[in-house]
Amino acid sequence: MSTKPAENAAPTPPAAPSIPELEDQERRLTLPHFTYEDAWALGSLLVEMAREREAPVAIDIRRGGQQLFHAALPGSTPDNDAWIDRKRHVVERYGCSSYLVGSRFRAKGTTFEDSSRLDPDRYAAHGGAFPIAVEGAGVIGTVVVSGLPQIADHALVVAALERFTAS
Repeated sequence: MSTKPAENAAPTPPAAPSIPELEDQERRLTLPHFTYEDAWALGSLLVEMAREREAPVAIDIRRGGQQLFHAALPGSTPDNDAWIDRKRHVVERYGCSSYLVGSRFRAKGTTFEDSSRLDPDRYAAHGGAFPIAVEGAGVIGTVVVSGLPQIADHALVVAALERFTAS
């Protein structure tokens, strides 16, 4: 009997990171600066990585109230844009990733939806929205992916930021 995965098997989803791992990601992925050119480079990198994975995602990058980058790849829908907005609002309110916010509520034995007292039509603490933090300035924007399971959305953003900061 072969232990080799089937050729067309779905990729194994990433493991759920712990709260300390999520907090460490945010510390490590603080940027020295974030310009319009940086937004284009990060967004283009995310598009490239999503295409390699054939991921049906929408991608959004904002600084302050200004949208600097947006892309919708094949298979994404207008629903993904609504999820982007809801996840982004969580980052803007809490100053940390939407997945970390949801994880903190789950660690308390509850859910964001049940305990935050925030409108679920406006806020979603599901993975995929990550703060753009700049050294000496704090959180100045967001990068958001929507279209995959929440852990995979989060992992794609983190992988792109890791590649972006390494270049």
